[in-house]
Formats: sequence, structure tokens, C-alpha cells
Amino acid sequence: MYRHETKIRVRYGETDQMGYLYYGNYALYYEVGRVELFRSLGLTYRELESQYGIMMPVKTLEQRFLRPAFYDDLLTVRTEIRDLPVRDITFHHRIFNEAGKLVNGGSVRLAFVDAGSRKSIPAPSFFVEKLKPWFE
Repeated sequence: MYRHETKIRVRYGETDQMGYLYYGNYALYYEVGRVELFRSLGLTYRELESQYGIMMPVKTLEQRFLRPAFYDDLLTVRTEIRDLPVRDITFHHRIFNEAGKLVNGGSVRLAFVDAGSRKSIPAPSFFVEKLKPWFE
């Protein structure tokens, strides 16, 4: 399993009228977690697209809301890859508040797609090789 954590502070514009983090923004926080996980492996989404011609569209998104997050809370987004990817990749996300309590959790499954043909492709070998040490 490969795991990465990143911190995000809830900004005022990300809250609803009740002062809660707006539910639609959790998916954005998941994306931040994925982007930073890639960076921790020495890759970026930009490189995947521009150098390798690989896009990663979302296939499924699941979330569960356990307790609210509020304006100015410092949240920890924990992102995990629990299985080596083959055709798709699933990222498991958990968001914790400053007290270490679980606020939200879910998963996002993405496909690997050739940018030119827009057809699904297997997980790129260079990416799988970067992950292998955490799965041995």
C-alpha cells in the first residue's frame, strides 16, 4: 500500500451558509490528495498528459460524510493506493480534522486513457514500477 498525506485549510469561500465545508468541495480535496500523492512519487498530472499522453478520467466516486468541517479548520487528507493498478486505479481518501477525527471518507476510481485515441489503456509500466516497492 502506498500512502500520502497533505494538509488543507478550509477557506471561507468553500463553506455554505451554515459555515460547513460545502459537500461538493470534498471531491476537490480528494483531487488535491491525488495530485500530491503523484508528486510524492516524482510525477505530475501535467507530465502524464504532456510527456506520456495519458489522461485519467474519473469512473466512479463514492463518499461518506461523518462529521462537518468548518471554515478555517486545518484538515489532513490521507490518500492511499491499496492495490497495484492494472487497468484502473482506485484512490482511497480519508479526511481528518485537527482533533484526528474522521470527517469524510471515500474512493475514486480512474481509468488510464490514451490522449490521442481516447481509448482505455493498461496502467503505464513506469508508474507501476514506482509503486512496486510498497507492495512487495
